[in-house]
Amino acid sequence: MSRMKDRYKEEIVPELMKKMNFENVMQVPRLEKIVISVCTSDAVTNPKILNTVVDEITAITGQKAVITKARKAISNFKLREGIPLGVRVTLRKEHMWSFIDRMISLALPRVRDFRGLPSKGFDGRGNYNMGLKEQIVFPEINYDRVDKVRGMNITICTSAMNDAEGRALLEALGMPFRK
Repeated sequence: MSRMKDRYKEEIVPELMKKMNFENVMQVPRLEKIVISVCTSDAVTNPKILNTVVDEITAITGQKAVITKARKAISNFKLREGIPLGVRVTLRKEHMWSFIDRMISLALPRVRDFRGLPSKGFDGRGNYNMGLKEQIVFPEINYDRVDKVRGMNITICTSAMNDAEGRALLEALGMPFRK
């Protein structure tokens, strides 16, 4: 088991039960999944770029990434339906816990001019969305082999009923939100 999952079970669950006045352990919000997605406009002209993106995301997450395709055709962007555009991976269980541990302790402190994560990334149901502008903040990426710096969207899905519960869970896990 990862150290973050052990900490969640031993420290965070009792702390949140006390803080939120939950009567049952099953009411305490928990992480359900983490979805990481990268979409690049360069893939319209050169679809082979996605192979390097798949390799980078696979190295970061430890799980094979899936290539996503365009749903609609948009003529202004020279985009047709079915063209490969991006990469996505969904993490659950052990991969999820190890990823969030590495993200909080290693990757976020390496972001340039980092002042904390904005609180407006919550969706109203306790899930949190955030974007990273560079994939090179993760230590698994070799800086010399990167052809282009790409951003990614990270969605953290929780079982929380509202944003307050979701934020309390993420703060207890160590997510650095702005004050």
